[in-house]
Amino acid sequence: MICEKIDLYQHFGIERNGANGGYLYTYSRMLSPELKPHVRPAMVVLPGGGYQFLSDREGEPVALAYLNKGYSAFVLKYSIFAAHPTPLIEACLAVAYVRENAEKYNVDVNHVAAIGFSAGGHLCGTLATLYAESEVVSALGEHAAHCKPNAVVLSYPVVTMRDGLTHEGTRYEICDHGKIAYDSLSVEKLVTDQSVPAFIWHTMEDNCVPVENSLLLANAYKQANVPFSLHVFEKGWHGLSLINAETCDENAADLQLYHVGKWLDLSLDWLFARGFKVMVK
Repeated sequence: MICEKIDLYQHFGIERNGANGGYLYTYSRMLSPELKPHVRPAMVVLPGGGYQFLSDREGEPVALAYLNKGYSAFVLKYSIFAAHPTPLIEACLAVAYVRENAEKYNVDVNHVAAIGFSAGGHLCGTLATLYAESEVVSALGEHAAHCKPNAVVLSYPVVTMRDGLTHEGTRYEICDHGKIAYDSLSVEKLVTDQSVPAFIWHTMEDNCVPVENSLLLANAYKQANVPFSLHVFEKGWHGLSLINAETCDENAADLQLYHVGKWLDLSLDWLFARGFKVMVK
């Protein structure tokens, strides 16, 4: 197993300017003379936490779940208490790093996805829509050509900055305490025909990030004629992650929420249909 911690700022020779994140953790199978060499899809994981912390439940366990399905997986520890565009630049650096080091991690450069949860879902949504923003291009230079993911998975994502529907803590941090216009970071307003295809899932009962966030985003994707898949489950609270014994408390089993955990297999099926598969070299 190739398990590393990559300082993306150092790797790309970019000044940190006070950023406290930008570290990419790798989970990739090593080549072995006993095994046929494979090229694999990649998944970059963006945990949630309202841009105020990073949830461990939505980080490494998710990466290992995709690793177990044949992916090369990566977890980005992006900057917290940091306004736009710092987290977006770090997410773009992560995708560019994976592509530019594809041979090392046995990655198919044409099948690099990202998954985000809650506020990490907001970051993943901006990655899917603002990957060519001027501030990204300015920070990444020639590497910006490699930072667009081929697909995204958005898990109970914060999408809109609209009053009454957003998650206030997320909006407060990413919009620099209200100094950045809310509409400029409402993902449903950023979708164009150049946005990245998305798999979206949410629960109707989510009382932290209302399900309207995912509904608004799905409608925006429909209007832009960009491929998407939307799954809304009836039961379940916010922050369910994989909904297993490792990432969820025992109440999840007691309430029979195990079926909501099928979002993972549904995402894998959707990605497979888009060409995300393990192939022998």
